[in-house]
Amino acid sequence: MIHWTMHYCQRCETPVHLLPNGDHATCPIGHYNEPARRLPLFVVTGASGSGKSAVFPFLAAELQEYAVFDADLLIDPFGLACAPDPINWPAFRDAWLAVAHSVAQSGRATVLLSPFMSEQLEDLPARRWISDIHFALLDCTDTTRTERLGNRPSWREHNPAQQLAFAKHLRTQIPTVLPTDNTTPTTTALAIADWVRNLSRT
Repeated sequence: MIHWTMHYCQRCETPVHLLPNGDHATCPIGHYNEPARRLPLFVVTGASGSGKSAVFPFLAAELQEYAVFDADLLIDPFGLACAPDPINWPAFRDAWLAVAHSVAQSGRATVLLSPFMSEQLEDLPARRWISDIHFALLDCTDTTRTERLGNRPSWREHNPAQQLAFAKHLRTQIPTVLPTDNTTPTTTALAIADWVRNLSRT
């Protein structure tokens, strides 16, 4: 379990974690407050082969009023930071929540393309600094996924059996599904953008 938090009281003589209080972080001991805006996080998840990486540049171009990230972009730096040990995946996910919270201070919500699931985020320290987390699932048929994984270069992860099982599990967890079998990355990006904007208006 990781125990760090990004907000500490700057007046207490010992480290004291600030607590969320609307759009502020408040010391539970004294009266210290600092701005800590909390905004929603939009997670576009899916097993490998769903099209997350393919859609990223198109989604970033379409949703310029949001911060759009592909979680895989931090895997190599995190791997170097954790070496020689394996990547600490809870810390990796918590780091993305911290990034989303930091981005929120500029008034923009974050859209994150990642294989994350709700149960992996709810108990993380930085979760308290995000408001609602919304999930949409990019999905395709098992045949399409197996074909896509088989067409990857040898250095990329394949594991079709594992990814088919993960896709099956995600279908039972996430009701908002965006199929990618017969769509282009541009079309998928527009569908994701509609989902994000519609939720932002509610």
